[in-house]
Amino acid sequence: MAKDLHHIIVRRALEKDGWTITHDPYLIRRMNRKPYEVDLGAEKFIAAERESETIAVEIKSFLGSSMTYDFHAAFGQYGVYRFFMDERDSSRQLFLAIPEEAFQTFFLTPDIEAICDHFKVKLLVYNSIQEEIVTWIKR
Repeated sequence: MAKDLHHIIVRRALEKDGWTITHDPYLIRRMNRKPYEVDLGAEKFIAAERESETIAVEIKSFLGSSMTYDFHAAFGQYGVYRFFMDERDSSRQLFLAIPEEAFQTFFLTPDIEAICDHFKVKLLVYNSIQEEIVTWIKR
């Protein structure tokens, strides 16, 4: 499967934020079918509590000619991955990684915000120039 244009940017941003990349890609195995490939699996150890937090990240650049079309594709993919992860690896949180520009111009519009809230879409917003995580939105 081809990696998203911003794959390495998000990987570096996660590593800067203290995450250890454990899977690239993170495979979701389903019976005898070809596994689904979420872009990254990562974990971050919280030393003070001696617990670990695990995530999977689906990366989208939103550089197509239509943000609405890109959103539909990303939302569908996110939903399928989350369904299978809830079955197979419910301890790992799934995030949709989106560039800061798309977040500010598209994801903050009332309709898209309401959709993401309703379906509890977790977002990782990244700065593609500085290769840093801007914010996490955990619903």
